[in-house]
Amino acid sequence: MMRRALIVLCVSLLTTALGGGMALSGDTTPSGSGEEPGTELGLSETLDSTRKGARLTLAYDDRVKAFVGAVQNTTDETLLGVRVEVHLSNGKELGPTPARDLKPGARMPVQLSVKTKDFDRWSAHTEVGTEEHGHDHGEGHEHDHDHG
Repeated sequence: MMRRALIVLCVSLLTTALGGGMALSGDTTPSGSGEEPGTELGLSETLDSTRKGARLTLAYDDRVKAFVGAVQNTTDETLLGVRVEVHLSNGKELGPTPARDLKPGARMPVQLSVKTKDFDRWSAHTEVGTEEHGHDHGEGHEHDHDHG
């Protein structure tokens, strides 16, 4: 038992030193799906995932033509620069939302409007701090985005 705990500790330290892994960075999968974060969901599905301590609950609301939900800080520390992006199956990206610092337990509402209906799947994720979004398309806008 002690040997297993030591191995887990060593793997954790090594993974952290090499940039971290999903399990060690606080990522979880969408609720009930058993799939990786970023997996595309159907228009009637709700995303409930936690990434780096920011829990995102989000769903598409056809009545208001927007993705609506909230982000909550699940940690004991303030999360800096929390924002949300939605990626549509048609290649469009919504967001990111304006960055906001979230104190422990704090929640911020999220609403990203959709100007098009030519998509049938979507994925979303939170970003914390200066991660990922080095390009600037303006906050809260729908735009084409090619990652490759």
